[in-house]
Amino acid sequence: MLTGRVNAPEIDTPYGWLNSGRAWSVKDFKGKIVLLDFWTFGCINCQHIIPDLERLEEEFTDILVVIGIHSAKFEAEKHNETIRQAILKFGIKHPVVNDADFKLWDQYGIRAWPTIVLIDPNGKVVGQHAGESVYQTVQPHILKMQEEFKDILNREPIRFHVEARENSVLYFPSKLISDSEGHIYLSDSGHNRILKLNQQGQILETIGNGAAGFANGSYTDASFYEPHGLALHGRILYVADAKNNAIRKVDLDRKQVSTAAGTGELDYYFLDDKLNEPVNPNSPWDLLILENNLYIASAGNHQLLRMDLVTEKVYRFAGSGREALTNGTLHEAAFNQPSGLAHKGNILYVADAEASAIRSVNLETGMVLTPLGRGLFDFGDADGPVDDALLQHCVGLEIIDTDVYIADTYNGKIKVLDMERHRVWTLADGLSEPNDVLFLGGQLWVTSTNSHQLYKIDISTGEKEEVKVSYT
Repeated sequence: MLTGRVNAPEIDTPYGWLNSGRAWSVKDFKGKIVLLDFWTFGCINCQHIIPDLERLEEEFTDILVVIGIHSAKFEAEKHNETIRQAILKFGIKHPVVNDADFKLWDQYGIRAWPTIVLIDPNGKVVGQHAGESVYQTVQPHILKMQEEFKDILNREPIRFHVEARENSVLYFPSKLISDSEGHIYLSDSGHNRILKLNQQGQILETIGNGAAGFANGSYTDASFYEPHGLALHGRILYVADAKNNAIRKVDLDRKQVSTAAGTGELDYYFLDDKLNEPVNPNSPWDLLILENNLYIASAGNHQLLRMDLVTEKVYRFAGSGREALTNGTLHEAAFNQPSGLAHKGNILYVADAEASAIRSVNLETGMVLTPLGRGLFDFGDADGPVDDALLQHCVGLEIIDTDVYIADTYNGKIKVLDMERHRVWTLADGLSEPNDVLFLGGQLWVTSTNSHQLYKIDISTGEKEEVKVSYT
């Protein structure tokens, strides 16, 4: 029997509901099977289970209600507006309640993101599951409850007021690079496409048909699913196709898109697993080419990967797969959702997002260090000596001379790590989740992701100028 024994704690909070139209209570869903998803939007593992939730919602559309309980890790994740942007970014169709003070988290005894809780049609807790593989774990239990409670199930669908997408030329723009002629390639991630721009913001070419998919072919036939990192190797553009868990390959002369690595499925490997055999990327977030190697920030498995550009085989490069801030050799070290890459000489710099840290990888010695950052739950907004400075979920990097320019994403700032003086200072603020930084034409180009904008920033004054992206 799957009948719950404990009454489900009430799910309303003082911080409000999103994607719903109004507040709801457990009693409102009497006769429904309810799935609560405890998540925080910056967590890659929380993002991984969204397709599982969608699949369950579609399969059990008449009897299942999914409610997101957003219990934020970072301070910037506690605000209704940033949660709303995440709902739009990820295409979430179910209601979300803001659990900013962790009241529901504590009442339901949650210990990790993500965790799902099942509630039976009588409003009693059946059980919970932490981690991924949600569909395979939960679907059999829903089938059993469907049979067990068939006489009392309410099969009348409940309609929620879902947030409407904004209509803008850019939609959650993320990573960007430039070519030798000064053109910019920009991942317009919310539109599932890559744009080629001139420095006036004019769209010269569009790569991808805009639909979320995993199709190869011409620019108009090919599809991506939330592309992020980009890297150029001659006339080949590599794309970190994050939600497809793939590295895509764009032939800029033939105007054709193919797949260099990845099958679409998530691949996991920890400690000594698959150390010397090909692997698939797991939510690749950024790319960087050095000589004949493409380095991949594999955010979903907390590692760096290396793709041989000749064989197009992908191998583990650095990181044990544990989510931790650990220095050491390539395979001893641990990362925390690495999301940005840059380099100077033989040093590879990594924006280690969930630890709000900057990591360095010496490509000669194989040692991983932490020039800036303290741990998974040490974050904030503080400049000064590196021992005192704090970032908040940084995801983009650029190197100019001895300075590391940082997209300090959740602080809405561009910060600078002076590697000679070992200090951090703020160059610019007032951005909305900046995702990447690029030095081009003497200025710093920045994507302001949640405001769907592209900016140029004067590196001397920090003054911002919007680049209006348009088709003409």
